[in-house]
Amino acid sequence: MPDASLALTLLFSTLLVLGLLTKFYLASRQIRHVARHRDAVPSAFASTISLASHQKAADYTLAKTRLGLLEMAFAAAVLLGWTLLGGIDTLNRALMDSPLAGYGSLAPQLALLAVFGLVSGLLDLPFTLYSTFRLEERFGFNKMTFGLWLADLLKSTLVGVVVGLPIVALILWLMGSAGSLWWLWAWGAWVGFNLLALVLFPTVIAPLFNKFKPLDDEALKARVTKLMQRCGFAAKGLFVMDGSKRSAHANAYFTGFGAAKRVVFYDTLLNQLSAAEVDAVLAHELGHFRHKHIIKRIALMFAMSLAGFALLGWLSSQVWFYTGLGVRPNMTGANDALALLLFLLTVPLLGFFVSPLTAQLSRKHEFEADAYAMAQTDGRDLASALLKLYQDNASTLTPDPVFVKFYYSHPPASERLSRMLPPTQHAVS
Repeated sequence: MPDASLALTLLFSTLLVLGLLTKFYLASRQIRHVARHRDAVPSAFASTISLASHQKAADYTLAKTRLGLLEMAFAAAVLLGWTLLGGIDTLNRALMDSPLAGYGSLAPQLALLAVFGLVSGLLDLPFTLYSTFRLEERFGFNKMTFGLWLADLLKSTLVGVVVGLPIVALILWLMGSAGSLWWLWAWGAWVGFNLLALVLFPTVIAPLFNKFKPLDDEALKARVTKLMQRCGFAAKGLFVMDGSKRSAHANAYFTGFGAAKRVVFYDTLLNQLSAAEVDAVLAHELGHFRHKHIIKRIALMFAMSLAGFALLGWLSSQVWFYTGLGVRPNMTGANDALALLLFLLTVPLLGFFVSPLTAQLSRKHEFEADAYAMAQTDGRDLASALLKLYQDNASTLTPDPVFVKFYYSHPPASERLSRMLPPTQHAVS
């Protein structure tokens, strides 16, 4: 179907170019807006944030955004190279003609995905290294040695192989063996895998990268336990993670699922916040559970993935889907890995234009969690904790409003503080 193939090529090219132009436009807005407000602390923060801290946050934001521009341009060029310029087609042909073809249809297909992942990772390495050892180092956030970074890379690669290859192999097998409704069975397998990962991550995967020790501050433990009991929340334990060995950034989070839930504090967070502020931050996280935000997000992810698998089930049988993206389908062998790979590469082009909706939903959830925290703790403690975290993480206080609507999963500090403090304390210049 030449017409359908050409239409897909034009649609893909249009989305790629339009997406790149939109990203460049948004980034340029962010750069101009942050730079324009660099020399003065907004009045709402004048008594709590120094000019030096405000300028550090602005410079950090500008540096990250400019690096992001290079990454976006490079990623678009790589995507074009993999698809319309024949990269995936060449790699697929080479593997199909290799000795791997003698081990059945699954071996060269798995090899295609594995080699693609390896090459993609190598192409991304320069940006990762620069971001970690130049940009983060420049602003005092990186605490990793090259040896630790390399160990993390090897561990994450090993985890990807051990965990990722079996589920990918299962999906490919279902694509080739489960009939026309293979996508429904594959979706079920993917859902099961993700639910299992939620249970195993806290106790099996996370400890490969960080050390977790029980919270030993008895006074803080008593406060936190009392707060959780008041909120009707039960966790399997309170843990402190050695986040400081990698970064100066601070955080706290819940991990796990069902009875395996854990509360994890970065050691950097405990070093920076008072006990009352830790309470407030924890209450915010509890707010997400009280409002069932986590379950809602998981349900939304599973619903969207069901639609995605159904769409892939149809596209994988259309010759124009392959030819329109620069790939010649195998006439005698399986095309399942090709279909899966092309789908994963192209869907984000459309997803980018939907991202403002998901970002808006996420910001709504953050406001709801803030409101819950203020009902359980003193709003002034939450506000002071928020200010410290924004300052310690060098988050800009003056982001561009359009950039925020497109990208920010959390509301800017000024919007959050406007709901925590009296009106006289949050007027932003």
